[in-house]
Amino acid sequence: MVTKTYTVAFEGVTARQVEVQCTLAAGLPSFAVVGLPDKAVSEAKERVRAALETLAIALPSKKITINLSPADLPKEGSHFDLPIALALLAAIEVIPADMAEQTVALGELSLDGRLIQVSGALPAAMTAAAEGRTLLCPAISGPEAAWVGDCPVIGAADLGAVLRHFTGQALLEHATPGEVHQSTAATCLRDVRGQERAKRALEIAAAGRHHLLMIGTPGAGKSMLAERLPTILPPLSAAEALETSMIHSVAGLLKQGGISRTRPFRAPHHTASMAAMAGGGKGAKPGEMSLAHNGVLFMDEFPEFPRNVLETLRQPIETGQIMVARANAHTHYPCRFMLVAAANPCRCGYLTDAERACTRVPKCGQDYMAKVSGPLMDRFDMRIEMPPVSYQDLTLPPSGDTSATVAQRVAGAWSIQSQRYQDIPSIRSNAECSGAILHECAAPDPEGAQLLHRVAEKIGLSARGYHRILRVARTIADLDHSAAVRMPHIAEAVSYRLTVSPDREIT
Repeated sequence: MVTKTYTVAFEGVTARQVEVQCTLAAGLPSFAVVGLPDKAVSEAKERVRAALETLAIALPSKKITINLSPADLPKEGSHFDLPIALALLAAIEVIPADMAEQTVALGELSLDGRLIQVSGALPAAMTAAAEGRTLLCPAISGPEAAWVGDCPVIGAADLGAVLRHFTGQALLEHATPGEVHQSTAATCLRDVRGQERAKRALEIAAAGRHHLLMIGTPGAGKSMLAERLPTILPPLSAAEALETSMIHSVAGLLKQGGISRTRPFRAPHHTASMAAMAGGGKGAKPGEMSLAHNGVLFMDEFPEFPRNVLETLRQPIETGQIMVARANAHTHYPCRFMLVAAANPCRCGYLTDAERACTRVPKCGQDYMAKVSGPLMDRFDMRIEMPPVSYQDLTLPPSGDTSATVAQRVAGAWSIQSQRYQDIPSIRSNAECSGAILHECAAPDPEGAQLLHRVAEKIGLSARGYHRILRVARTIADLDHSAAVRMPHIAEAVSYRLTVSPDREIT
């Protein structure tokens, strides 16, 4: 007799169903796991054996074979412990075989039978719902998986609780969706002193989800501004939270029981490798770009990142997805993020500071910023210079609006864009608008068109630069509650196409 239960194997954010088969046969006592398991799966038999002994359940003196089907799909991870234990318990008639067959299970077993949290409960619940089965997982993963409303989710603390549930001694209750609240009240935009223009640029970038580059001397407040960006962004919608949490679940970042509505804010160090940024490693795990999906990717010391890492950003910025291609895996991850980068104007950092003369002007700045290629630089919608902050600025009382006030204006701009693009699923914000739709919704008035024409002739705008000015101008008009893009909106948008050094203009 062959008993069955089900689990999943992960391919990116997709969970493929795996059938766990168990059979007992006459012969020398043995316990084998077949079906292309990795080392962690092969070791599951020892953890299962020890957990069953804790429950005073002895394995029969027979040849036990566990098959993970399809056999040509690589099986990785410790979450196969629980489904293997279920299939074995059904085979020795401790639990009903039909109930085991209606279950998708995942969870790691400790030697004393406790169920340990594993990654991927949310994608597993999606697969279980599609197949019409119940998901069984560790209790701490239940609030996360329960967000998939079409799937009954049962969370258990240990194997003993699972056994009592299947035998009807003590039924486990269905898990309820959990939400993790992350407070951002400790930071406020008013904490930043003397950078009113930069705060205005941050508000515009947040309102249209525009990519932003900040260039300024050390201590000008670039990192401080970026860290306060999450405080002015609207929370994730239900669909966005589920989409983002799928990636975080696969990466093993959902450890608090439930999902968060706070937008991701990822700030990798400038020594991060390409695999860390784009994704890869064993199992082609998501990288920082994908973990920032629907949120912010902040890259401080932007020119210090390896050149190949910077060039990897170019395609995801445009397409909103990245393919991690390895010898044994080709996986697509979504990565629609808002890129915020910060850089010093030169290697010493004081090229633009009149009080601290740089001895290698202008070559110092040219060589330093040349690490960032022109095509990548052109993908920033907004680029601003941040002047040094004087001691007098620091002694002044806080000025400007609070994060809560700015967040209200940003939310209003998002609402306008949501209505504007409601019939276009591929566009959610002004930063993603292009083609005929952009020319229709961001067409400037005659004065604005004339100004834009003069600017194009003066600095030689590329086609991409021209379109990015229109997108930023459209966002400024939305913040101004203006249906038309007028000349002041164009003028302010043009001001965010900055000059990096005295001898080099970026267009």
